[in-house]
Amino acid sequence: MNNLFVYCEIEEGQVAEVSLELLSKGRSLANELKCQLEAVAIGSDLKGIEKQIIPYGVDKLHVFDDKRLAPYTTLPHTSIIVKLFQEEQPQICLLGATVIGRDLGPRVSSALTSGLTADCTSLEVGDHTERKINKTYENLLYQIRPAFGGNIVATIINPEHRPQRATVREGVMKKQIVSKTYQGEVVKHNVADYVSDSDFVVDVIERHVEKAKNNLGGAPIIIAGGYGVGSKDNFELLFELAKTLNAEVGASRAAVDSGFVESDRQIGQTGVTVRPKLYIACGISGQIQHIAGMQESGIIISINNDPEAPINQIADYVINGTIEEVVPKMIKYYKQNSK
Repeated sequence: MNNLFVYCEIEEGQVAEVSLELLSKGRSLANELKCQLEAVAIGSDLKGIEKQIIPYGVDKLHVFDDKRLAPYTTLPHTSIIVKLFQEEQPQICLLGATVIGRDLGPRVSSALTSGLTADCTSLEVGDHTERKINKTYENLLYQIRPAFGGNIVATIINPEHRPQRATVREGVMKKQIVSKTYQGEVVKHNVADYVSDSDFVVDVIERHVEKAKNNLGGAPIIIAGGYGVGSKDNFELLFELAKTLNAEVGASRAAVDSGFVESDRQIGQTGVTVRPKLYIACGISGQIQHIAGMQESGIIISINNDPEAPINQIADYVINGTIEEVVPKMIKYYKQNSK
């Protein structure tokens, strides 16, 4: 009762990275709230799944194992979560802002008449005083995300309804194991008690999963280009630099919208969130939407011909110059000094 829950996405026996990140954040929030962290695993052939989940500080793992529950379909997963939450009455539920999370989250919120804040960039615990009724709500979940096109950062609260629910993109939170020997309880539920035959009206006959074309989320070095790169041809310089440094190429939304590069390389609020050891921003102005997706990079280098560009304010190093001038020199000198 009144605990914090994380919904774990599972694909072919592996827990999704975003779910592990949320378990780490959930553990931190649960410590503040002095409550337990619980997780939900729904799928097929889940024997031993607790070995992936409990080390992140999970006090109780709810397992629903049935061959009909994988791959994911909407109705059975919704029925299980809704009935489980009606029994357990959690105060907070977190899930990934993925294709599954965006499908499951609103359905559960609608069934439970609880709120849902999508694509949060930060989660905190705090109090709120409603001055009109002179009432203070304690230990609310602050669901923080950019709003109005990224022009403001909104803090959203849900004082009255439970659970407070939020989705978070992969890479926003930091993954951290509490202890490999952490002791948590595993509860294996009878799936038939939570679903009906009508929940399985949709049958997945065949699946086609396209592999990712890049590894932005896990790359230690990222070369990112913005509208200031100027053209698709100039982006080839960034790909050449990336090849030299064994890095990945990313982009701002402005560069993607201009057709300089594919949309799956977009970094920021409406793209991928990254935290590489080295982030080289080429021709990126530094709007809040982009910064939200890369501000936790280890070292940030800005290459820009505008010394007043906002991204220079968060950069560790700033190189004033054009992409055509600077990038070829970087490639040349790196090759000379790495032999």
